[in-house]
Amino acid sequence: MFLDRVKISIKAGNGGKGSTSFLRTKLTANGGPDGGDGGKGGDVIFKATDEMNTLLPFRYKKKFVAGDGEDGHQKNQTGHNGKTELILVPTGTVLINPQTNKIVADLNENGQEFIALKGGAGGHGNAYYKSSIKQAPSFSQTGEVTSLKEIILELKTIADVGLVGFPNVGKSTLLSVISNANPKIANYPFTTIYPNLGVCEVLGETFVVADIPGLIEGASEGLGLGHYFLKHVERVRLIVHLIDISESEGRSAIKDYEIINQELAKYSADLPKTKQIIVFSKCDLLSEEELKSKIESFVKATKIKEYYCISSYSRTGIEELKKKILENLKKIPKKPALAVEEDDFDKKDNSSIKITRTDDGGFVVSGGRIDSLIRGVVLTDQLSFAYFQTRLKEMGIIDMLKEKGLKEGDSVTIKDITFEYIE
Repeated sequence: MFLDRVKISIKAGNGGKGSTSFLRTKLTANGGPDGGDGGKGGDVIFKATDEMNTLLPFRYKKKFVAGDGEDGHQKNQTGHNGKTELILVPTGTVLINPQTNKIVADLNENGQEFIALKGGAGGHGNAYYKSSIKQAPSFSQTGEVTSLKEIILELKTIADVGLVGFPNVGKSTLLSVISNANPKIANYPFTTIYPNLGVCEVLGETFVVADIPGLIEGASEGLGLGHYFLKHVERVRLIVHLIDISESEGRSAIKDYEIINQELAKYSADLPKTKQIIVFSKCDLLSEEELKSKIESFVKATKIKEYYCISSYSRTGIEELKKKILENLKKIPKKPALAVEEDDFDKKDNSSIKITRTDDGGFVVSGGRIDSLIRGVVLTDQLSFAYFQTRLKEMGIIDMLKEKGLKEGDSVTIKDITFEYIE
């Protein structure tokens, strides 16, 4: 089975909590704070590999979570960082943000990596807060908590050559005779239901060929299966357009040629710019006079200047075609990676502040800036709570609350903390 588009969920690891600890030895019964910091959460990293050619593994597993950072320890020992979640994807996979439908990354080279999500920062231990004023802080900071995010994986096949043409023109058969591919071949439409890849060797050099299935009239607009596979033509450097010159399926060779090119142009403005080689297949089904007559009519109607005649069944013209493909590829550079449209997929909210009212008249303060502040607050510690109150004033939150109607005696809730406001 072939799968070339899937939505999965990913989550970076949470940061570990800082430790609240004091040095205790035989010689220092009342030593100072020695709580270490928490470890950083694990990252989520995508890595392209040529060992895969489908996204099928993601049909069964759609949630990937990196390891959490370890909590800090006494004796100023920092906790271990969380384990990285390395996700292998086929080379040619594009990452898309489903919220914006914009490209986040294009992994178009073997071994290329992309850090999609960075792990949460570890919290500071109480040793971090020691100062001339706070010589024995009895509080520490919690680790940064990360959130689950969705991302779309879309595979755009990496191949040098794309075989296009109507069903039953001989694409799969041609692929089988010029490469090491072993596609399913039968005499009925849509035998091929996913792109087949093969490596072709000629004159000591190799190139990758993809059989692109499902192209019919209306494919670019969603008719049939073609619109699912048109994306696999985007990366090819050379298009080999197969035409059944024998018209054995009862279709017009000229009409087939025009329809396929129309569908390519409708799908992408760049595809008509891709170099095309016109190949007449099933030439063995016609006499020399019939073949000559049909080709003359085709050339007159389409104005093409170059074409090749082959028979995959008898292997006629195959070697010449392979050499011509290689000759063209040497002149055509590889297509660049798709432009990244969104470079802040992992953007964290560290600045927002939101104030709402409860049914009983109280106030609720939330937002990314609040999440950062609350990590270092311990209500049971007098110094920590005093620091918390000072920061509320410095950040302008008290003034914002007053603008919303805050008065003495009102309750204010920030995360899990609820307190009564006193002037």
